[in-house]
Amino acid sequence: MFTGIVEELGTVEQIDQGQESAVLRVRGPLVTSDAVHGASIAVNGVCLTVVEHGDEQFSVDVMAETLRRSSLAELAVGDRVNLERAMPADGRFGGHVVQGHVDGTARIVAREPGDRWEVVTFDLPADLARYVVEKGSITVDGISLTVSAVTPDTFSVSLIPTTLELTTLGRKQVGDPVNLEVDVIAKYVERLMAPATHRGASA
Repeated sequence: MFTGIVEELGTVEQIDQGQESAVLRVRGPLVTSDAVHGASIAVNGVCLTVVEHGDEQFSVDVMAETLRRSSLAELAVGDRVNLERAMPADGRFGGHVVQGHVDGTARIVAREPGDRWEVVTFDLPADLARYVVEKGSITVDGISLTVSAVTPDTFSVSLIPTTLELTTLGRKQVGDPVNLEVDVIAKYVERLMAPATHRGASA
């Protein structure tokens, strides 16, 4: 489990592309400082398993399903990525519950700079819209953020200078893709409530 608090900006050093999968090699001095084989590291919000590590770099396997559901398929060598290690049991819960299981992708549709902050607006996939609410939590490229506004087909977040400086959202432009993970609690509530109607009908 993660919290959506990005620990460092890593750099994609190498991509070995297979027919339906890929191996990414990423430089991240902080997240590799205590890395072990099998450790979980979120890369742009995608939970991936370390298969090799050393020299401040780590490698991960990316399967076809992950490439299909996330923006990792669009990465290129030299791209910066948000990195976060899995939260330890005694760690500080700085963001919200983040699984690293991407629900879909979106693209930036607008950036509105303020004096020291910036409002970034994304398109909102129709199948995820019901989970996104104003003042609710959402994970964008692995960053725990608060939704500041919602329309039927977009949502916006307000970014403070720290987020702009220390994450990829300070660098991405209109049209760039991002990974989305909606609040897992909302999904569980929806799932638990769905059978209630069927139980009542069969009673």
